Amino acid sequence: MRRILSILLENEPGSLSRIVGLFSQRAYNIDSLTVGTTADQTLSRITITTHGDDRVVEQITKQVNKLVDVLKIIDLTEVPHIERELLLVKVFAKDEATRAAVTRIADVFQGSIIDMGKQSYTLQLLSNAERLEAFLDMLRHESDIIELVRSGAVGIGRGDKALKG
Repeated sequence: MRRILSILLENEPGSLSRIVGLFSQRAYNIDSLTVGTTADQTLSRITITTHGDDRVVEQITKQVNKLVDVLKIIDLTEVPHIERELLLVKVFAKDEATRAAVTRIADVFQGSIIDMGKQSYTLQLLSNAERLEAFLDMLRHESDIIELVRSGAVGIGRGDKALKG
């Protein structure tokens, strides 16, 4: 099962390395990883997506909590949350029919064309992972994908509760 872990930790050199090292040592795979400072510049938030059953995620959580720099970790998939991921994709747009089809798909998914070349479009979409996959599936039917990059998921709990140290 796909899991999204949100980790609040001190913004210190080596903190990220220790988290990633823990995953590596225990042979846990990281599907995506995003990190950035919070409103408090002394703290960072790491969002990690991984796969595992309840036992594996519980083990990961316990091990991460033991690290000195870590203030708090939560499994966002266990609570109401909002998640987003950024996708940039460059597609081959060789003729007017292909360009029109790609533009329609971008419109339907509320994406945007952010660059145009002589034979390519670069599109941007911000959404959850499932919607990004649906967008890519539709694009693949209409055009060849030249290149794509995804940011990895970021997430935040819904409502008034906050992940604070």
